[in-house]
Amino acid sequence: MTSAVIFDMDGVLVDSGAHHRAAWTAMLGEIGIPVPPEFWRLTIGRPADEAVPHLVGRPLAPTEVWRLARRKHEHYVKLSRAGLPAVAGAPAFVSALARLGVPRAVATSARRADATRLLGDLDLLAHFAVIVAAEDVYQGKPAPDVFVIAARRLGVRPETCLVFEDAVVGVHAGRAAGMRVIGVTTAHTADELTGAGAERCIADFEACRWPM
Repeated sequence: MTSAVIFDMDGVLVDSGAHHRAAWTAMLGEIGIPVPPEFWRLTIGRPADEAVPHLVGRPLAPTEVWRLARRKHEHYVKLSRAGLPAVAGAPAFVSALARLGVPRAVATSARRADATRLLGDLDLLAHFAVIVAAEDVYQGKPAPDVFVIAARRLGVRPETCLVFEDAVVGVHAGRAAGMRVIGVTTAHTADELTGAGAERCIADFEACRWPM
């Protein structure tokens, strides 16, 4: 029986995909690498330092990976200062879960400072006592660590959790943690997300009601 809900952040609660794509494009342009077709599929759900080698197309020294990931982050912060909208229906759905007393967590590949700022801007931060961020895990998605830690901090068993994810690697991570996963089609198609293991998909949260 599902008793808790864990949300990815980017593309699930926060419609931040455009800013991330622009930040990656700017960083690649600075180092003279053409932007690969559909390059964003290589980045979705991954921590920046894990995405860099995929985009560059070759192994890099750890110091160079860190430098490029930091540069991408700088571009993203600059772009996001203008603010980001919530995914449609997400604030109302999260608020409804809070009123019903459903345990809630955010499990994101973003840095904690970014997660805190973005969720705060959307008045969602107060609804999440548990936020697991990039700094909290040794392995990013598709490893299940971020979701396993979220369940532990909520005080629930992984198999009682429902995950909302927009990334294929995130769906893999949720399923590897033994959780149900519903895909959010802000980045990947429904076929891609269900093929990865999502039980079904939604475009946004406008029609979502608890229990799912």
